[in-house]
Amino acid sequence: MNDRYPFLPLEFAEQDSTEMLAAAKSFYQHVKQRRTVREFSDRPVPREIINNALLAAGTAPSGANMQPWHFVVVSNPTVKQQIRSAAEQEEVEFYTRRASQEWLDALAPLGTDEHKPFLETAPYLIVIFLKKFSFDQHGKRFKNYYTAESVGIATGIMITALHTAGLATLTHTPSPMKFLNKILGRPSTERPFLILVAGYPEDNATVPDISKFPLDEIASFI
Repeated sequence: MNDRYPFLPLEFAEQDSTEMLAAAKSFYQHVKQRRTVREFSDRPVPREIINNALLAAGTAPSGANMQPWHFVVVSNPTVKQQIRSAAEQEEVEFYTRRASQEWLDALAPLGTDEHKPFLETAPYLIVIFLKKFSFDQHGKRFKNYYTAESVGIATGIMITALHTAGLATLTHTPSPMKFLNKILGRPSTERPFLILVAGYPEDNATVPDISKFPLDEIASFI
């Protein structure tokens, strides 16, 4: 018998194959409308929407159920300005020194550069931290497992939850991101994973005319 996690009956409502296929198709049609947005409105977003997206992210599976994530929700204009300033410093280094020409050529059609106004304009920045270790109430340290996989899954769920709620998002990963620990007061045992920008798109927002690979290019059936 497992004393830490007693086992309970699974709550599972099975559907017939017709219902399952309809649900699968409906979800695909919905999620394929999601686009990465770089032009955000400063329109306010109800905090409860963000709260529920965070709770959805927290349902993600994780190695040994360690839940190795921490989400810092930033709406304070001063803190957003600090993050933008630090991120743009790193981005200047990336575009002028760190990135290879091959990488820059790959990014060129998307129109990205070192200027990141969305970090101040969007109502929310959700900074996702990966926790390499956890601590109990006595301060004892425990190693977390499969942290990148776990946090990546949680992030994907959060992006989908925000899209379902009617918001636009952008994943932003300036490198390195240690400045986020300092600005947001997070411990060195946490690694910044990414900044998720969330809000309404600008009324005249545009996105690149890109497509996704078809099924036969992304999957094999054996």
